[in-house]
Amino acid sequence: MKALITGGAGFIGYHLANELLKSNYEITLVDNFERGVEDSCLKELGENEKVKFLSLNLLDKSCYGKMDEEYDIIFHLAAIIGVANVLNRPEAVLRDNVLLLFNLIDFAKKQKNLKRFVFASTSEIYAGTLQYFDMEIPTPENTPLALTPLEHPRTSYMLSKIYGEAVLNQSMLPFTIVRPHNFYGPRMGMSHVIPELLRKAWFDEGKGKLEVFSPFHKRTFCYIGDAVVMMRLLAESESSIGQAYNIGNQEPEVTMKRLGELILLVTGKQYSIEEKEVTAGSPPRRCPNMQKTTACTDYMPKVSLEEGIRRTFDWYRTHIFNGSEMGAK
Repeated sequence: MKALITGGAGFIGYHLANELLKSNYEITLVDNFERGVEDSCLKELGENEKVKFLSLNLLDKSCYGKMDEEYDIIFHLAAIIGVANVLNRPEAVLRDNVLLLFNLIDFAKKQKNLKRFVFASTSEIYAGTLQYFDMEIPTPENTPLALTPLEHPRTSYMLSKIYGEAVLNQSMLPFTIVRPHNFYGPRMGMSHVIPELLRKAWFDEGKGKLEVFSPFHKRTFCYIGDAVVMMRLLAESESSIGQAYNIGNQEPEVTMKRLGELILLVTGKQYSIEEKEVTAGSPPRRCPNMQKTTACTDYMPKVSLEEGIRRTFDWYRTHIFNGSEMGAK
């Protein structure tokens, strides 16, 4: 089996590649390195004879001739993402994410034996429904979608993904949509709550206190190793064609304060939790209903939140806190 992963140098792409190698895939990773980083982990991955790297800007149609036309699965993970981009370049987020998808769809239609086009959407598509309606939590995939105000820059990312899902439904491709919910793990960059809290705790940035924002907002978290197994199984399942799936954990649902307590437990710090204000735009709860995904994959996440945080901390302590590398964004 041959797989193409766009955004292949990023957090999810790197871990997905390692998961696919366990099943003997040949893999092409494509990235423009705007967010991905060429660290020691990526270099080690590139030493595998079944892995090929291409540094390309997929917004440029001329670059597609440098890739094969015999991929069995395309995992489209590349997108403009991140708070800074969403707030400062919302037009580019909308335009480029949509153009990128259209380019990949055109490329996918040229494949000789394409079995699946997997599109990474986002849990943010539920934000408008949560804001305006009494949304069911845990949230199933068939939840009606509503938009947040169009003039808000934050709407740009979720709207690009909703539009992307709509386009794929009309594309005539054998597609599967995945909606990630709070993935975490090694190599995810620093602009996420778990590595951010790990950094604060390890370096005692609060001088004996760990600041936790939105302390009573609740989330579930999914360790990246479990997440990429679910992605692979969905891509390989015939019954997942034309369907959208949440990927994440349905439980345990923990408060941000409890998350902070687990961070202190894992890092061995004896600090107190300092409850801070609610982060603007943060929903009080976010939790995916995982029944549909579990029924399709027959897979239940295996890594507990405490164990996942411990694995994440071990990596960050070695590579970033006591090292000189940077995680992928």
